[in-house]
Amino acid sequence: MRRLFAWWGERALLALVSVIVLFPIAWMFLTAFKRPRDAYSLSLDFEPTLQNFATVFADPWNLGDMVLNSVIVATVTVLIAVPCASLAAYSFSRFRVKGRKFLFFLILSTQFIPAVVIVLPFFLMFRTLGLLDTRVALIVVNLAIVTPFVIWMIKGFIDAIPTDSEEAAMIDGASRLRVIKDIVLPMAAPGILTSSIFCFILTWNEFLFALILTRRDAVTLPVGLVSFRTERGDLWELMSAAGVMITVPIFIMALLIQKHFTRGMTAGAVK
Repeated sequence: MRRLFAWWGERALLALVSVIVLFPIAWMFLTAFKRPRDAYSLSLDFEPTLQNFATVFADPWNLGDMVLNSVIVATVTVLIAVPCASLAAYSFSRFRVKGRKFLFFLILSTQFIPAVVIVLPFFLMFRTLGLLDTRVALIVVNLAIVTPFVIWMIKGFIDAIPTDSEEAAMIDGASRLRVIKDIVLPMAAPGILTSSIFCFILTWNEFLFALILTRRDAVTLPVGLVSFRTERGDLWELMSAAGVMITVPIFIMALLIQKHFTRGMTAGAVK
């Protein structure tokens, strides 16, 4: 009986946690298909419509421009951060140089600095360079944010790879770069893919720097949600439609690479 009660208790707790986590997401999806008069109602009996999605892509909201900005900024950030972080992670994992641990800690310590503390220096720097309200500014800022995190993640995966194959290849005359290209990167591919996912998600959801550094041309999706606060109040049906546009790509990406994601997380946890 005690085991039975414990089993039912675990299931009830999991069900409660699932409801707490999934209810806001489910309600956002429902509200995205509601008409303005139904958006403030708790009733599930409403006539669904796709008009909200058409509205957010039309003037004056122009969500399509924000989607393009988010895709470009997130993709370019991943394409630059992951290769650079992979090489840095390999160096920290394999080369025993003086001050290696201190330098690695120094890189990680940048993650402890609150974003609100460094947003003003970035703002002044980009204003001086004439880069305010540009995608280049957002890419540079996001690289500074995600690269230390990606280095730390990929290093854990590379640490889990035995060095025997690398040493054998180098004895046979392979260069260090060829060892990295033909041995380390394929073996660390699930972990690198996992790191790329996290890098993309962090960049896709970044809000504070995008809010301060953009005005009109380089506005991203998270910042675009703020524009749905008008004199009429919060336009929940339009905000929910935009929220769906933000979350759906992440859900689809997670489903497509779920196997590699799980394998990468497991590989990084075992040495």
